[in-house]
Amino acid sequence: MESLSPIMLGFLGALAAGSLTAIGAIPVLFGRIPSRATRDLSLGFAAGVMLAASFFSLIIPALDAAELRYTSSAAPAAIVVVAILLGMGAVAFMNEKLPHEHFSTGREGPEAASLRRVWLFIIAITIHNFPEGLAVGVGFGADGMSGGLPLAVGIGLQNAPEGLAVAVSLLGEGYSKGRAWGIAALTGLVEPIGGLLGAGIITISQPILPWGLAFAAGAMLYVISHEIIPETHRNGHQNKATLGLSVGLALMLFLDVWLG
Repeated sequence: MESLSPIMLGFLGALAAGSLTAIGAIPVLFGRIPSRATRDLSLGFAAGVMLAASFFSLIIPALDAAELRYTSSAAPAAIVVVAILLGMGAVAFMNEKLPHEHFSTGREGPEAASLRRVWLFIIAITIHNFPEGLAVGVGFGADGMSGGLPLAVGIGLQNAPEGLAVAVSLLGEGYSKGRAWGIAALTGLVEPIGGLLGAGIITISQPILPWGLAFAAGAMLYVISHEIIPETHRNGHQNKATLGLSVGLALMLFLDVWLG
């Protein structure tokens, strides 16, 4: 694996992480659907993994990379803060401009009513998953295996409960078990596209490394705050969701230190 280019590593790492979406959705094929409380616990875990990855695998390395280029202590902090806000703003812009649908909050974006519901939902998941693939790609592009592997493993782990949540929601909309699983599996395929883009940009232009790392972190932070945490807190299972978040955060911190 070390002989592969960072761009290929970014693509393969994001592909592996995205494939966990399909694996996580497998229980629906056998009619084994976890309770709502269990799903909120697992989505809380996913939020914790993403939160830890944003800070320990992206923001801190972004600060380190910026400090190597600038002697002023204010410049690295300013670069990272601006890039985080740009990442959050980019996902917010897509969320605003692309028609899509969340099962919890309904249709959003322009002309949403003119598209079939399944396509609206797929667009929503694409907006959600792309920053995750981007983060994996940026990690590999920045520091090879040591930078990307913890992100790929962590995001892969949190993709499993997300895949299950997608498939269960589609079952609730009347889709067959096979079709619900298939659509859930397909939503993970946007991640290798993000991985390829992230690794490619960072590899081609090293000066934008701190910008890319912090941008990816901001994009993931928006998804955590806007999508995952509200979803886990709307059914009265806040304590379980918070427990899941705590475990996910601690596990991702361990993985980042161990694998990084």
